[in-house]
Amino acid sequence: MDVALGGTFDPVHDGHRRLFERAFELGDVTVGLTSDELAPQTRHVERRVRPFNERRDDLAAELESIAAEYDRSFEIRTLEEPTGIATEEPFDYLVVSPETKAGGERINDIRRERGYDPLEVVVVPHLRADDGDIISSTRIVRGEIDEHGTVLEDDDGRTDTTDGAS
Repeated sequence: MDVALGGTFDPVHDGHRRLFERAFELGDVTVGLTSDELAPQTRHVERRVRPFNERRDDLAAELESIAAEYDRSFEIRTLEEPTGIATEEPFDYLVVSPETKAGGERINDIRRERGYDPLEVVVVPHLRADDGDIISSTRIVRGEIDEHGTVLEDDDGRTDTTDGAS
């Protein structure tokens, strides 16, 4: 089976790893990695995104170890548009997070328009940080949590919270 998934993956965190593991359980994986032009358009919050080549290298390192565990192969391709690679014929599954499920439905609409079978959309639940909120790259970049969801302390040794309380 051939599995597609896509994202910016900057930085990669345990929530992403959960997506990758589910994808490799299903088959060989093709990851669409957002281009430098597309990445800022896919952010819910404006923030710096590292260049494509840096993100690709880090993503490849993550995928290599997981692919080996499942005896699967993977490919990383550039995503130039949000619906990207999954609208192409050879895929069977699309692995998404809850907030990108609607995008998966749009991808299936495009596939039907092109005469392809729809993909089975597999929604992987969010992974929660120690504070109960989701693990996200934006929270990591802001210094709220680390890649594993551990809440970080500010310079005064207080637990950092989004509302500024300690």
